[in-house]
Amino acid sequence: MIQTDTKNILNEPRITLVGAGPGDAELITLKGVKALQTADVVLYDALVNDDLLDYAPADAVKVYVGKRSGDHSFSQDNINRLMVDYALNYGHVVRLKGGDPFVFGRGHEELDFAAEYNIPTQVVPGISSSIGVPGLQGIPVTHRGLSESFWVVTGTTSDGKVSADLYDAAKTNATIIVLMGVHKLAKIAGIFINEGKGNLPVAVIQSGTTVNEKVAVGTANNIAQLAKEQEISSPALIVFGEVVSLHPQFKLVKEVYDVVAGR
Repeated sequence: MIQTDTKNILNEPRITLVGAGPGDAELITLKGVKALQTADVVLYDALVNDDLLDYAPADAVKVYVGKRSGDHSFSQDNINRLMVDYALNYGHVVRLKGGDPFVFGRGHEELDFAAEYNIPTQVVPGISSSIGVPGLQGIPVTHRGLSESFWVVTGTTSDGKVSADLYDAAKTNATIIVLMGVHKLAKIAGIFINEGKGNLPVAVIQSGTTVNEKVAVGTANNIAQLAKEQEISSPALIVFGEVVSLHPQFKLVKEVYDVVAGR
């Protein structure tokens, strides 16, 4: 049950969902920074760069509510209740979420919960890792002559299974960006191989835009082994598609292969 201590109310309750971007603190929007500067409370996720907390007032309450793969210390229900509780008791709550709040961020669930208590809300979009991270690696998600569309698919569903959408996605010529799928990389790559796309270019990018970034570039046939050799782990995203052939690393490997093959 949500508790309200009227003695501590300093401001009218309101909630702002802010997308923090893919990791680099400089990739947050100006509007996101302005929201943080007026926060009474910041609830932030595991993938949020801690440097962003410096934009909030020194006396603002900062609460870590992160969830990582295999660690769900804070359930979504707990986060929803904390968010509303702090808004009612402190005023402006900034819910700081990695990437964009509406791309596998469960942002709308939080808006719905806030609406039950008639708390005004606002959304500040963020740069989604699904687009920003490949782009900073020189991989466009669309490119004339290579890809006319892109899919963003979760690699693992809530019940731990590979998403059924991947089987449909693998049949298309679109760029496929897979989030939360690195632990099932071999199985996901196998879906594309079974569609006759073993030579399809693939990139796996860990901790994109941060100092811990790692990249493995290959094909569906060998990407699982390459990622293992480079010890790539979560958080990471996977890009399947001809657009990956534009990555400098893929170009270099192809040039070496062509020389060896006498082409």
